[in-house]
Amino acid sequence: MSVNPRLAAARALGAVLAGKASLGSALPAQLDKVEARDRGLTQELAFGTARWQPRLALLADKLLQKPFKAGDKDLEALLLIGLYQLLYTRIPAHAAIGETVGCVDKLKKSSAKGLLNAVLRRAQREGEALLAELERDPAARTAHPRWLQKALKAHWPADWEAICAANNSHPPLTLRVNRRHGSRDAYLAELAAAGIDARACPFSRDGVQLATPCDVTTLPGFAAGRVSVQDEAAQLAADLLELQPNLRVLDACCAPGGKTCHLLEAEPTLSVTAVDLEESRLVRVRENLARLQLDARLVAADARAVGQWWDGQPFQRILLDAPCSATGVIRRHPDIKLTRQADDILALAALQGELLDALWPTLEVGGVLLYATCSSLPTENTEVIGAFLARTPGARELDIPGPFGVKQPHGRQLLAQIDGHDGFYYAKLIKIAAAPQPRAQGVVG
Repeated sequence: MSVNPRLAAARALGAVLAGKASLGSALPAQLDKVEARDRGLTQELAFGTARWQPRLALLADKLLQKPFKAGDKDLEALLLIGLYQLLYTRIPAHAAIGETVGCVDKLKKSSAKGLLNAVLRRAQREGEALLAELERDPAARTAHPRWLQKALKAHWPADWEAICAANNSHPPLTLRVNRRHGSRDAYLAELAAAGIDARACPFSRDGVQLATPCDVTTLPGFAAGRVSVQDEAAQLAADLLELQPNLRVLDACCAPGGKTCHLLEAEPTLSVTAVDLEESRLVRVRENLARLQLDARLVAADARAVGQWWDGQPFQRILLDAPCSATGVIRRHPDIKLTRQADDILALAALQGELLDALWPTLEVGGVLLYATCSSLPTENTEVIGAFLARTPGARELDIPGPFGVKQPHGRQLLAQIDGHDGFYYAKLIKIAAAPQPRAQGVVG
């Protein structure tokens, strides 16, 4: 028996609210339980509610006499999904309320039906007015958790509201044209002939943005590996690395493999070692390489544990796509608003520094390391690079010229753009000397 899409979305979102999962991990199992025709609605309810949750949660606080208990995150999620339907969709109010309240029985919490019905009916009557009151609160107005709203305002005083607006928008579908199979202009002409409206991305030489998202498997040449899905900002890595034939390249923290594949498309003679923490994370990397008929050495390991996976032969290029808060890609993963906390940022910055310190000795003198994150927070970006340069005598920063992003004390920050690229950061370092060896005891000199 199929599951109501509201119930499926609530179960997935409830796991997120409880801190047990992300939507990416919780939603697929729920989608398998709904009718095929309802999967789009289920995704819209889960992702849309997560996108506006900071605002909806504040509204729910005004509507409820007391908050839900810790064990009622599924019920809380169901209420938020009901509010989302009333305020952000065209679903008729009677259907939104009736169908949502009807799901309470399936949660085995029938005693809450009256409460949920009363709260949603009040929201139908007073929701717009209550939201207008909340507009004075910047966390509610921007639909960002307060810690993040304050951090963005502090770091980007002139841009923070635009960043929040971009984070709340729906991302465009951006493709990367495979250079090995023809030019971007030729592929744009092919799309036009097929009646698909698209344009060249302004900053990536391989990027194409579709006017309207579609099922990518229906695009010309997708199955044959002529195009892949990748945001424009992420596409900049390959050219920033200034690749040359036959280089040894390390792609650290490589999953899901988009950049790994792009490196090999740009220079097929590379010898690429791609490392990520868990074997499960390499499944997608293998799938992407196979579709594009590319080859790389894949290693499941902690990139910091260099002794476990490095053969001692130095790399001429390193791409460190460091684990981060992902605050630059919230529009693609809106549950980041629910899962990230302020305390995470300093912990991530420490991890990023450890990765830089561990990988730097594997880089050849004269080699280049490109540091990348999909974070919009300088704590994980320019500050990490500044601290690394201060403690690493043989490291120097290379300038990143270009029309994209905002130049930082170290590196260049791209801020998320409505109908444009994601939020991203790059810093480019060159190794001018190996680390000095410790002097042997008893040597005079």
